[in-house]
Amino acid sequence: MRTKFKLILRPYIYIGPAWLIIGLIVFFPILYTVIISFTNMNIWHWLDYSFVGFKNYTKAFTDLDSGFLNALFRTVLWTVINLVIQIILALIISLLLNVKGLKGKGLYKTLMMLPWAMPSYISALIWKHGMFQNDFGLLNQLLRKLGLEGIGWLNGNVAAFLSCLMVNLWMALPYMILMFYGGLQGIDNVYYESAEMEGANTWNKIISITVPILKPLVMPAIIMTTFITFKQFDIIYLMTMQAGSKTGANIHTVITYAYENAFITNNYGYSSSLSVIIFAIIVILTVINLKSLRKGDV
Repeated sequence: MRTKFKLILRPYIYIGPAWLIIGLIVFFPILYTVIISFTNMNIWHWLDYSFVGFKNYTKAFTDLDSGFLNALFRTVLWTVINLVIQIILALIISLLLNVKGLKGKGLYKTLMMLPWAMPSYISALIWKHGMFQNDFGLLNQLLRKLGLEGIGWLNGNVAAFLSCLMVNLWMALPYMILMFYGGLQGIDNVYYESAEMEGANTWNKIISITVPILKPLVMPAIIMTTFITFKQFDIIYLMTMQAGSKTGANIHTVITYAYENAFITNNYGYSSSLSVIIFAIIVILTVINLKSLRKGDV
C-alpha cells in the first residue's frame, strides 16, 4: 500500500518545483494585477491605496475622455487593416514567386526575409530617423527634389498611423509570404491542369483551387499574426511616443495606452484594469479560434 502511494505521489513531487516557479512568475503577477485593478493605487496612493470596486473598469468603458475606447477602436482598425493587406499582398507575391522559370527566386526570398529577421527596435528607428525625419529623411528629400513640400510623416494622427502601418507591413509581410509560398508548394499541379481543360482562367483557378487549399494551411499563421498585431507595442511606441522624442501624434493602441497609464502617469490601479480587459479580450479570441480549429472550420 505504501509503495503504491509513493508511486502515485512521486510525479507530483517531481513537478512540484516547476509548478511553484510557474506560480511565482506567471500566476501570482496575474492575480496581483487583478487585485490592484480594484484599487486606486497610483503615485499618490502607493501604500495607502483603497478598494474602489469596478470604478476603474467603469471609467474605461463609459468615460469617453479616458481614451480607452478610442484606443480600442484604433487597435481593432490597426489589426484589421494590417491583416487584410498582409493576406492580399502575401498571396500575390507568393504566386509571383511560384511562377515556373522565375530567375533569381532564391535571391528574392532571401532579400524578403531580411526585414522579418531584423530586430524590430532597429527597424523602427531606421524608418523613424532615416525615412520619416522631417528635415533630412529620405522621403522628404525626394519630395523637395520634385518641387513639393515635405510632409510631417509622424506629426499628425493620420500620417503617423499610415507611417507605422507601412513599417509594420515591411517587417511582418515576409513571414506571411513565407507561409503562403510554403502552402503553394503542396498544391499538386494536376488540379490546375484539370481546371484548364475545363476552360478556367487564372482568376478562376486562384479562387476555386488555390485559396480553398491554402486556407487550412495558412490559417494558423493568420491567427498568430492577428494576436501579434493586436498586441503591437514597439513600432507605435518607438516611432511616436518614445520618451524624449515624441512626435506629437496621438495614435494610442490599447497596449501603449495601458503602458502610459502605468509608467508615465503612474496610475497603477487604472492601468491594471486595462491590462485585465486586454487579457480577457485575448483569452476570448483564443477560445473562439481554438473552437474553430477543433471543428475543422479552418
